[in-house]
Amino acid sequence: MVARLPSPFVRLGRVLADSLVAVVLAPVCAACRHPLDEPTRGAVCASCWSAIVPTTPLGCGSFPPLVTLATAIGPYEGILKDIVHALKYDPRPTVARPLAVRMRSAGASVLAGADAVVPVPLHRARERTRGFNQARELARHLELPVIDALVRTRKTASQADLAAANRHANVSGAFALASVPAGLEGLVVVLVDDVSTTGATLNACAAPLLDAGVKEVRALTAAQARLRADASRP
Repeated sequence: MVARLPSPFVRLGRVLADSLVAVVLAPVCAACRHPLDEPTRGAVCASCWSAIVPTTPLGCGSFPPLVTLATAIGPYEGILKDIVHALKYDPRPTVARPLAVRMRSAGASVLAGADAVVPVPLHRARERTRGFNQARELARHLELPVIDALVRTRKTASQADLAAANRHANVSGAFALASVPAGLEGLVVVLVDDVSTTGATLNACAAPLLDAGVKEVRALTAAQARLRADASRP
């Protein structure tokens, strides 16, 4: 058996590794773009993580009609928006784990008593282009079984590019049950996604789950965007 190094040696090794990576690769924070002092600790600096403004719990009237409980880490703005963008568009899938840790904290009441998490699926063409589904990357770090229960049956326009009034029509009927083992009946599941605005996508995902016998659908997202009437990006 190899003896475990005392913690001072571990800390020294990390400091030396950080210094070497910082000098050789000069990586920058995926959110603020400033040089990373501790690149071995992740793609986002400690200052950005601590700058996230938490959201207040959503009132019941804020949930999509088919979702019983929902929340997010915080509003889709500032540093949190930059981090979500880094996850999706850079792409930086390694950001998913620390982001999910904060989702677990913010969504403790949503996750409590739940049986599984269900990631909101991407259309297969979009997932092929991106190389991963950001919702599934988040879901697999939430410490509950992940059930890929849904598929996106048609390619839809990005919700971010649509006015609020058009978002429900855009995703209506766009999700169906995947070929998963039977056993959804009676479960409490939590839908997981990166951002929610009107809840249209979450509601469209909840419908086939409830039709399959799911007892209750909740939702947990990394960020909650403010409702806007125009078609610009939230």
